[in-house]
Amino acid sequence: MIGAVDIGGTKIAVGVVDATGRLLSRRECGTHPEAGYSSALDRIVSLLREAEARAGTRILGIGIGSTGPVYPLTGEFGDVNFFPGWRGENPVKDLERIFELPVAMENDADAAALGEAAWGVGRGQSRFIYVTVGTGIGVGVVLDGHIYRGVGHAHPEIGHHVIDPSGPPCSCGFEGCWESLAAGPAMVSWIENNAPADYPYRTHLTAKRVCELAQAGDEWALQAVRRESYYLGLGLANLVTLFVPNAIALGGGVMKSSKLFLDEICRTIVSRCRLVPHDKTELALASLGEDSNLIGAARVWYHRFGSGGGAHAI
Repeated sequence: MIGAVDIGGTKIAVGVVDATGRLLSRRECGTHPEAGYSSALDRIVSLLREAEARAGTRILGIGIGSTGPVYPLTGEFGDVNFFPGWRGENPVKDLERIFELPVAMENDADAAALGEAAWGVGRGQSRFIYVTVGTGIGVGVVLDGHIYRGVGHAHPEIGHHVIDPSGPPCSCGFEGCWESLAAGPAMVSWIENNAPADYPYRTHLTAKRVCELAQAGDEWALQAVRRESYYLGLGLANLVTLFVPNAIALGGGVMKSSKLFLDEICRTIVSRCRLVPHDKTELALASLGEDSNLIGAARVWYHRFGSGGGAHAI
């Protein structure tokens, strides 16, 4: 039984996950980064103990998935946009000290990729990529059971590879990144910048609302969805060309409306991947559901320590 911690920009989820990837209990609270790291740590500790009690078991270790950048081998936070005051804080060492258990941390996209690779749609696949599409785009690459890392064990920021250098500005400081063109907010921005001033749905427009309007036949929402599908397809075609994976799993909030996007995504991949056997790459929806990040956080522990909690498996 492994304790799992998923740290996001707006919420922290905590749970207990068994060795088959089944979530036995779950608790949640707001991140409230302005309250400081110590406050968040206290809440994580309290929720872990509550989750243990609800599951009726003792945990053997703790896995953490966090929005990044994070440093998995040291356990520290880097320059995370959502909580810049937390840079250098180390939840791995702090939770090891408090619980006297082994703790491991990864970027949340890598955590979800590990979970899907072990317990979800990527199970048994030697080359597997997980892509989450929501407020941003996160990507985790699992090769032969191990997360792919760059130099210095860095997490590759695939959501920020450039699709169109003349495209819109991105939060990373560049223009035309995949995330700026194909994450959920890109649909909202496109409608805000292109729909007429009297467009009746401008107020409180969100990606979820755009998808609902598209399903209802709203022409501006449908155009935004078609544009989103095309750019999602371009980015995925690049991943197919670069890695030629066995499977790519799509998750995240935008993919809850996957029926709006998948046909155009597939057409774009077919038209852009002529030099590799793209038909051998399975494109599937993530199978662990809304708790994929939390379940993946538990898998982080297994990836780092193995089933016995000892061997280092990087």
